[in-house]
Amino acid sequence: MKQLLELLEKDCTQPPEHLAAMLQISPEEVVAHIKRLEDEKVIVKYQPIINWEQAGVDKVTAIIDVRITPQREVGFDAIAERICRFPEVVSLYLMSGAYDLSVMVEGQTLKEVAQFVSTKLSTIDGVISTTTHFMLKRYKYAGVIIEDQEEDHRLVVSP
Repeated sequence: MKQLLELLEKDCTQPPEHLAAMLQISPEEVVAHIKRLEDEKVIVKYQPIINWEQAGVDKVTAIIDVRITPQREVGFDAIAERICRFPEVVSLYLMSGAYDLSVMVEGQTLKEVAQFVSTKLSTIDGVISTTTHFMLKRYKYAGVIIEDQEEDHRLVVSP
């Protein structure tokens, strides 16, 4: 049920009664649909979006472009599965273009992230090269503007 997924993606804290009213079905049906979607791993996780800077927590985020040699019979998957097991790795994507994998990593300091790249990531068999980009500021994440200064998003209507 695409509409239900879209509503949950925008705000997963909405009560079933509210979702049911928008979808014009019963709250029991909403709960049943959500349960089925969770069981089928369509809904994988519910996660808040936190402005860590506002919370006073220092984090360093880096996006690392990784070029790898695909392995016989498994392609990129074996190396990607190994990389995604590291706790520092937040996201991992197979890409088209100049590099093969895009790895998002978080650490407490620049040095910690650099240490991860030099001792763990770049030493994996099959990794040809890495290029690290440190994130300076996050403006928008998961469709949400992090520091939205606008109070009212409606257009002004005047005669």
